[in-house]
Amino acid sequence: MTSPRFRRLPLQLRPLVDKFYRDHRSPMRSQAGDELWVTESASEIVAALSLRPVAGGQWLTGLFVAPPLRRQGLAAALLSHSLALHPEPVWLFCHPELHTFYQRQGFESCQSLPTELAVRLTRYQRNKSLVSLRIH
Repeated sequence: MTSPRFRRLPLQLRPLVDKFYRDHRSPMRSQAGDELWVTESASEIVAALSLRPVAGGQWLTGLFVAPPLRRQGLAAALLSHSLALHPEPVWLFCHPELHTFYQRQGFESCQSLPTELAVRLTRYQRNKSLVSLRIH
């Protein structure tokens, strides 16, 4: 893999992130208004991250690394690059098995969420086990 490049993706290039997700059979999709960050190698997207504005901060709605390139530090590096520009709180929901990964990146467990996120978490937890985390 060539040296990775991290950047915020211009809005007009959003379809490239959705193509990346589809190419890897991920159910993830970006939404209008999301701030998208990517890691590129040899001019190809190899990881993507999505932030959505919410009351009081940002919601990390997705972080996906191409399966063949996992466990090489790309997720941590992409998180670091994107969060450096967001001093406000950033929340996320994740499966409990990912809790340790996010803790290593500086996230902490949180019980207090903006109302819109608390409502979503309650709804999502009906069907799956999730924890809520926050940084900043």
